[in-house]
This record gives sequence, C-alpha cells and structure tokens, in this order.
Amino acid sequence: MEEAEGPRPGCDAASMLAAEDLSRLSQFELDERIRTLQVEIARVEQHRNRYAQQRDAAEALFSRKIDE
Repeated sequence: MEEAEGPRPGCDAASMLAAEDLSRLSQFELDERIRTLQVEIARVEQHRNRYAQQRDAAEALFSRKIDE
C-alpha cells in the first residue's frame, strides 16, 4: 500500500508549531525550542532512512524474482 504523497492537513503538530506566536518567548526559550526541534528532525530523518532501507530491500527482493 502506497502512502499518500503531499502535505498533510494543517492540523498536524508541525503545522501547529509553525503557526505559533514566537514573540512571547524569551531568547533562552527560543534556543531550547531550536534544540528540541533539531533532535526531532534527527529522529524523523532516522525513521525516513529506515523506511527507505526497508523499501529498497523489498524492491531488490521482488525485482530478483522477476528477473530470474
């Protein structure tokens, strides 16, 4: 089953964060938010890489059977 491509609806967590008013946050709070978001970006990238590896392995497995 293919996953839907394109942006998700505007009610997901990332969209809500993007819409949040940052003017009320101190410089320390902004720095902490940046660090937190960087950790989350790394986590999402790791998940994306695992997904890509699994997909590549599946494609390799099924393409070998077709070629034989």
